[in-house]
Amino acid sequence: MSLVETARPPSGPVKRTLCELRSEGSDGATASGLHAGLALDPTAFAALRRRAVLEGCKWDPQVGDVDILAPFPLVMRRSVWHVLAAQAEQLAAEAIAAEAEVSCRPELLHQLELPRALRIALGGETPLTPPAGRVFRFDFHFTTEGWRISEANSDVPGGFSEASYFTALMAEQFPGLRPAGDPGGSWADALARTAGPGGVVALLSAPGLVEDHQVIAFLAARLRERDCLAYLAKPQQIAWRDGLAHLEGSGYRGRVAAVVRFYQAEWLVRLKGSCDWRRFIRGGQTPVANPGLAAISESKRFPLLWEQLSTPLPAWRALLPETRDPRHAPWEHEDGWLLKTAMCNTGETVTIRELLGTRDWRRTRRAARWFPGGWVAQRRFQSVPVLTPVGPRHVCIGVYTVNGEAAGIYARLAVKPLIDCAAPDAALLLEDDE
Repeated sequence: MSLVETARPPSGPVKRTLCELRSEGSDGATASGLHAGLALDPTAFAALRRRAVLEGCKWDPQVGDVDILAPFPLVMRRSVWHVLAAQAEQLAAEAIAAEAEVSCRPELLHQLELPRALRIALGGETPLTPPAGRVFRFDFHFTTEGWRISEANSDVPGGFSEASYFTALMAEQFPGLRPAGDPGGSWADALARTAGPGGVVALLSAPGLVEDHQVIAFLAARLRERDCLAYLAKPQQIAWRDGLAHLEGSGYRGRVAAVVRFYQAEWLVRLKGSCDWRRFIRGGQTPVANPGLAAISESKRFPLLWEQLSTPLPAWRALLPETRDPRHAPWEHEDGWLLKTAMCNTGETVTIRELLGTRDWRRTRRAARWFPGGWVAQRRFQSVPVLTPVGPRHVCIGVYTVNGEAAGIYARLAVKPLIDCAAPDAALLLEDDE
């Protein structure tokens, strides 16, 4: 049976002229429980893409001349989703417990390569600012050794419009298939419970970063659907008075019930002027999402602390490839290792030697030699590509958890075994095992 035959897409807008996908590569697809469906007709997909941009805040649907919204879905067996969901929930629980332990042992924080001022705030004695919900995204890959994760996005995980709105639009075109969840809606539900009916929520991002701004704009729209008042702002517009957050914006001036900090923790120390950024981490009474402790597991050097912790981390140890300080790994001479910076957030510094030119490799090698504390070396896994209507693609399955419960999937595709900010987004839908 071909991969296409298992997708069972409807007639009509689905492109029927596509050559049938052959069974080559089906062994990997069968083992992973993942395959690709047919592409939509170009006219139908253009209309769907327009809705994603205008209604779903997907404002960057292409990088340069390349469209980054896939016109076909990925399809996963429901039983596989249940396994990944359970693993993600365990990873989240372990990370939160480890973060709490590390925050009580400030001597460990220097190993994470966080800014000094941030380390002081994280390891302080002032009570932690309460969380307004907690969100993770764990990036899973199907490999020759089964499912593995490449990293956790703990601090400011993105992809909510693509994983929620775009995926829902694609699901409308494929009766019988369903999204794995609605992470944007789940996060909005958690925030709305914290803020209460009519509560004011301030959503913060860095000016000029469209990819971040579209996340908080999408989330703000979901909050307004839940009878909350949502305002977009920058961190400098938050004033803390007696531990309570107040928004000093053009559209609203006053106290807020919750704050969404879609602004990376390591950037907070750069804020100047009257912004008391430390209150986002400790000493505040207004709930903040994500909490400042998220920076601990966000650091790619987090695994270097494991042997010094009493917190058990069985899921992390089983799913994350071996990670070492570059000074203690043979990455210069063996191709089985990759490099990445400690605070690599979008894959932009992930370095696989065979994918780099000589000059770029020399530049990366020099940086890792001179500043090894800012890097990690990680054993490479062999990703198993999935056959799609545009050829074999390596797939990253980003599984969200919201307050400890699996909430949905953000899927991306790449020709090479490296998922970065230019990787196209794909809707992932679930099918029954039979």
